[in-house]
Amino acid sequence: MPDLKITHQSVHDYIAAKKRGDRATTDRIIREASARFARRDTDGSEMAELGHASMHVTFGEGA
Repeated sequence: MPDLKITHQSVHDYIAAKKRGDRATTDRIIREASARFARRDTDGSEMAELGHASMHVTFGEGA
């Protein structure tokens, strides 16, 4: 992915799941990360990385 240093394991997991075409896992990761952000357990960088990944990784590209 261009211009992004991935610092969160959840983002690595999200990218792998998205490349596999695993919608259940990508949805779960987004729900969990959103909950962490809503509780202010994270600084928002995880959501920013997930957002970038969602735009630059094609669903099922590695299947």
